[in-house]
Amino acid sequence: MTFTKTTEQDSNYNNLENMTINEITSHINTEDKKVPLAVEKALPQIQALIKQAVNQLKNGGRLFYIGAGTSGRLGILDASECPPTFGVAHDLIVGLIAGGDSAIRKAVENAEDSTGLGWIDLQNHNISEKDIVIGIAASGTTPYVIHALKICNDNNIITGCITCNKNSPLSLTAKYPIEVIVGPEFLTGSSRMKAGTAQKLVLNMITTTAMIQLGKVKGNKMVDMQLSNDKLVERGVTMIMSELKVSKEKALDLLTTYKNVRDSIKYGRE
Repeated sequence: MTFTKTTEQDSNYNNLENMTINEITSHINTEDKKVPLAVEKALPQIQALIKQAVNQLKNGGRLFYIGAGTSGRLGILDASECPPTFGVAHDLIVGLIAGGDSAIRKAVENAEDSTGLGWIDLQNHNISEKDIVIGIAASGTTPYVIHALKICNDNNIITGCITCNKNSPLSLTAKYPIEVIVGPEFLTGSSRMKAGTAQKLVLNMITTTAMIQLGKVKGNKMVDMQLSNDKLVERGVTMIMSELKVSKEKALDLLTTYKNVRDSIKYGRE
């Protein structure tokens, strides 16, 4: 198979430093419009991976994202939003980044080139056959991710990936690859742009679809969200008012009572 790293190909634009602000933003927007179309072409791959993820989650497993740099940060972002949005445990969807948590804010040199740290990071979470691991790498060549998935395969752990190059080493390693081919970036090699946007769109699909399948949504509402701020409390009140046809005061009373009972059970006070 031919592997061409399109994410590193020369930009379709040149002399960026001579462009006006209007020209730069218009050209970036032109390139960004290509991303949803590229995601659409990858829908069969996305759907195949989601089916595997849902199956593992329904059977007591967890979903792991593993990546480096922008890709790792996007995985952590998606994982961290699941507990408040869907009320799931913090260890159900786990995001891992090369270099550890400190790399979320500041890059850790050479961490992504390690061939052993990825598996070690997964082992620290007691990874098992019940789980599923999705490697995220725009280039599809990140050693930290590739070698972690290889060892997962050897241990009968289901693997998937999200990459933006066709037939990359990562795609060939993952059992369920997702390849979103967005082409060269406006700024040559800056895969935090179109490639990063594509990865975020796919991650949105994976967890949102999985949570719907796990019963965390009724109608079109997030029924297990955590009431962690005033906005979410207000949303909960509105949902109860709509569902039960009660006043705002009654809805708030029901919501508060239910939350207190749930917290008591959760923290062993009953």
